[in-house]
Amino acid sequence: MRVDSHQHFWRYHPVRDAWITDEMSALKRDFLPLDLLPELRANGIDGCVAVQASQSEEETKFLLDLAEKNPEIAGVVGWVNLLDPKVEERLAYLSRFQKLRGFRHIVQAEPDDRFLLREDFLRGVGHLARFGFTYDILIYARHLPVANKFVQQFPEQKFVIDHIAKPQIKARETDTWARGIRAVAKHSNVWCKLSGMVTEADWKHWKPEDFRPYLDVVFESFGIDRLMFGSDWPVCLLGGSYAQVKQIIDDYTKALSTSDKDKIFGGNATRFYGLAA
Repeated sequence: MRVDSHQHFWRYHPVRDAWITDEMSALKRDFLPLDLLPELRANGIDGCVAVQASQSEEETKFLLDLAEKNPEIAGVVGWVNLLDPKVEERLAYLSRFQKLRGFRHIVQAEPDDRFLLREDFLRGVGHLARFGFTYDILIYARHLPVANKFVQQFPEQKFVIDHIAKPQIKARETDTWARGIRAVAKHSNVWCKLSGMVTEADWKHWKPEDFRPYLDVVFESFGIDRLMFGSDWPVCLLGGSYAQVKQIIDDYTKALSTSDKDKIFGGNATRFYGLAA
């Protein structure tokens, strides 16, 4: 199964979705499965993982409802309040939903750069493995040293770094980010999504070669078995079409064997999230 490991749906709401600035006005509308499915088919993708974009259990229910009605949505990464002292009870309830595979918190937006190391957050994350849930790490490159300390505390928990930790591709900054990525990748329970790169580049003038230094580092650091393609649709539309985003990874992996390409474009995501065929 060829899988897009990272995309979003929403019914646009100007207050809830205030993160969508005027510069991002192309995203100020609804994005639903009927919009995505033609893109998946046109690009040879069989299924996708829908990832939360707002922080509420209503968001989780919204995505699960879409997944129930659309078999192409193979899994959901939702949101739950991991700071809640009673989060274990919520996880027990949410574990009943087969397509709910994991959770994410928008750590990149937290004012505290050490949010991942908050005692109450650590306590919440500590319950995930018991229920078989994964955790998506959404951070900027500057957070990588903290993320390294974070993952060290949970050797049995499955983590994935979203958007290769958002290096400053437009500014061509690699050194500090690369050190952080290499350190985190030493933990075998941490994976990485090949996603979100065009939005960190120059939206209007990026070239495929702009991404090669970053892809070189993540492929060297994580290896073929812990990397997965993700479109970050529709956010990617700020910098390129679905086909253009996929083509970046197609071109980079063209020399790989068919079996290795299959891992990048679905096999690894299926294994990480425990997706049903």
